[in-house]
Amino acid sequence: MSSGSEDRPNLLLVTTDQQRRDTLGPGAPPFLRTPHLDQLAHEGIRFDAAYASTPVCVPSRVTLLTGQSALRHGLTHNGRTCDVLAPGAPTLPARLGALGYATVGIGKMHFTPPRAHHGFEELILPDDYYRHGSRSGVAAMRHGLGQNELYPGMATVPEAETLTSWLSEQAVEHIRHRRDPTRPLFLWLSYSKPHPPLDPPEPYYSMYRDAPIPDPVVGDWAGDDAPTAFRRQRHRGSFDLLDPATIRAARAAYYGLVTQIDYNLGRVLAALQDVGELARTTIVFTSDHGEFLGDHGTGNKVFFHEASAGVPMIVRPAAGLSAVPPGTVVRTPVTLADVLPTLVAAAGGHAPDGVDGTDLVALAAQDGGDRARVVVGLASGDAGPPGLPYYLAITDGRHTYIWYPEGPAEQLFDLDADPEQRHDLARGVDATDLGAWRDRLVAAIADGGGSRLLDGGELPAVAPQGDTVAEQRATAWPGYHTDAFHLDVRH
Repeated sequence: MSSGSEDRPNLLLVTTDQQRRDTLGPGAPPFLRTPHLDQLAHEGIRFDAAYASTPVCVPSRVTLLTGQSALRHGLTHNGRTCDVLAPGAPTLPARLGALGYATVGIGKMHFTPPRAHHGFEELILPDDYYRHGSRSGVAAMRHGLGQNELYPGMATVPEAETLTSWLSEQAVEHIRHRRDPTRPLFLWLSYSKPHPPLDPPEPYYSMYRDAPIPDPVVGDWAGDDAPTAFRRQRHRGSFDLLDPATIRAARAAYYGLVTQIDYNLGRVLAALQDVGELARTTIVFTSDHGEFLGDHGTGNKVFFHEASAGVPMIVRPAAGLSAVPPGTVVRTPVTLADVLPTLVAAAGGHAPDGVDGTDLVALAAQDGGDRARVVVGLASGDAGPPGLPYYLAITDGRHTYIWYPEGPAEQLFDLDADPEQRHDLARGVDATDLGAWRDRLVAAIADGGGSRLLDGGELPAVAPQGDTVAEQRATAWPGYHTDAFHLDVRH
C-alpha cells in the first residue's frame, strides 16, 4: 500500500450461503474441522447470538448492502434487488468507495439483473466460472440435484475446479496481483456453499461419512399440528419423507462443504499474509441464513427458528484498531444489519441515518457486549396468503416469540433452557401469557419501520388457506437449475 492508505485497514467480508450457526463455536460438533474460522475467532470477536432477520438469500444480501432490516428496506422474499436499490443507492461498497476504498465483489451476489454493480467497482460472478468451464473438460453440476434438495451427491469436477475453489483463487489472484496498491481494499468474498446441492468433492465427500453425525432435533410442536405455514414448506419439499440414512448422509455432506470453505479460506488468508496485509485487514465472517437440515422434520430456511435464522458471525479487527480482548464472545443478539456500520466504522466513517445496525466492535467494547437488544424477524413468499408474511417474530436472545398470521398460530421458546427449541411454551394449559409478547412484537415492528405489516396496529390474522398435503407436495419446488440459468443461484 502507498503511504496514503496506511492509516486505514483493508476490509474483507466473507459470507457463505445457508451455513448454520452451530457449525462454529460451542454448538459445533467436536469432529467438525474449521481451523481457519476458529483462528479468526481466537484473534477477534465471536457473536453467539447472530441472526439473519429475514432468513432468505436476497433479503439478507440487501440487508448487508444497506444496513437495514427488511422491515425498512422492504424486500422480504427472493425478489429483484433493483426494486429496492435504485441506481446510485448508498450501499456498503458505495459508502466505502466514497471513503477512498477500492471495492470488489467476488462470488454469489444474487443481484437482479446479475451484472447490477450496486456500488461495486468490479464484480466476478459464478456466471464467469460456468461460462469459462472446467480445465479438465468435465462439466460442473451435472449430477441433477436441485438447490433445495436434502439429498447428498458428489461434485462432478475435482476439488481444484469446484466453484468454491475457483472463487478462492479469484480472491487470491486479486490480492496478489490485481488490487490497487494506492488504495485500501474492500473485498466481499461470497461463497455459494454449503447451500444445496450437497455435493462436496473428495476428500470432503468422505471426510465425515463415518463421523458421529448428530441426529436431527425434533420439537414436540413439529408434528402434524405444527403451524400451517411451517407444514406447507415441509410438504412442498417433501422433507418429512426423507429416511434417517439419507438425512445422516446429507448432514455428512453438508459438514464436508463447510470444511471445504474453511480450508479454501486458508488460501485467501495466506495470500493476505504473503503480501504483508493480513495483520492490517479487518475481517468479518458470516452467512446469509441457516438450514434446517432435517431439524423439526423439514429442510430449507425461511422460518425464524435457530436452525434457520441463526448464523455464524466473527469480527477480527485489524491489528491495533480495537481494545476488545482477542477471543471475546458476545451473547447480545446481533444481525446482518450490523455488518455495514461495523465496516464503515473500521474505514473511518460514521454510521449514516436510516441504518438499523450498530458497530459490532463498539458493541463488544461496551460491558463485553452484554446489553439488552431485540431482533425482529419476518419473511414472505409465494407459499402463503397473498400480501401477508409467513410470520412475524421477535427475540431478545433469551426468548423467541413467533406469530403466524395464517391460522393464526403462535410459538414461544425459552432459548436459555431450551436452545434447540424442542418445547413450545405457547402450548398446553400452563402456557405463558402471550399477550405481552404480542404487544412487544407490535411495538418493535412499528419502531423498526414496518407499520405497513400491521392490520390497524394489530398483528395480521387470516384463516388457513385449506390446501391439502397432496396439493402442497404437487407444487413443490426443490430448486431445479442448471448451469444455464441466468441468475447466479447455481451452486
